[in-house]
Amino acid sequence: MSTTLKTNALESEAIYIFREVISQFDKPVLLFSGGKDSITLVRLAQKAFFPAKIPFPLLHVDTGHNFPETIEFRDRLVKELGLELIVRNVQDAIDEGKVVEESGKYSSRNSLQTTTLLDAIEEFKFDACIGGARRDEEKARAKERIFSVRDDFGQWDEKNQRPELFDLLNGKIENGQNVRVFPISNWTELDVWSYIEQEQIEIPSIYFSHKRKVFMRDGLIWSHSPFVYQEEDEEIEERIVRFRTVGDMSCTAAVDSYAATITEVVGEIRTSTISERGARIDDKRSEAAMEKRKQQGYF
Repeated sequence: MSTTLKTNALESEAIYIFREVISQFDKPVLLFSGGKDSITLVRLAQKAFFPAKIPFPLLHVDTGHNFPETIEFRDRLVKELGLELIVRNVQDAIDEGKVVEESGKYSSRNSLQTTTLLDAIEEFKFDACIGGARRDEEKARAKERIFSVRDDFGQWDEKNQRPELFDLLNGKIENGQNVRVFPISNWTELDVWSYIEQEQIEIPSIYFSHKRKVFMRDGLIWSHSPFVYQEEDEEIEERIVRFRTVGDMSCTAAVDSYAATITEVVGEIRTSTISERGARIDDKRSEAAMEKRKQQGYF
């Protein structure tokens, strides 16, 4: 009973935040990756504005190195729900010389998304970008407000944030500024999975146990792919794995798991002693990796 009450309270808070976005901003957009958190946001937005359609588009910053299962799910979801999807590609920024492709053992396009995201915000004049970040995920995200103001360069100043007392959200911004909005900021990984189970929300198959070609590096299970650099001595093997968090192939590690249903995943998470972001390879570059990316304009 207590879990149900908690989940309903979190849902009500998120719906309130969505409605505040529409009342306070002119051109919001939902940042959509095809992962479980952004899929949960879509369901919450549906509830917030039912029976009308979701009144803003979805934006996917595509690294070009995504898991095929995620892209297939993304396209099917927006078609089924009749949503507007905007896709902007990191490859275009590379081709135009705006960013430089990384090389070597830990190369990834994850940090390159910032330029593409900021360009899209400027192109469409979005003043509020709704995302699925949660405070329990990572140290830098724990510092975020629900309405998080970015300057005209897209930068975040963690020392200059607005108070949000009594759930009052201040969306007033200056010319050139925009706001990142986090409706599920107060949720945990378990809250998200419990909500997915409760609402019977469909998610990509990659979140469930499956056989995959992988290799081991630094104690993590890396997915074998043409997009992932691999040393000659790193042997490919087949393992039964799933993914707890989904970025692109070069920054997301798998976990050994036989959890094949949402109920089994929820049970697995309840007993896990490793954080969700422990499987994010890009977070391991430095202690302040996420904070530095956020300061530069990252999600």
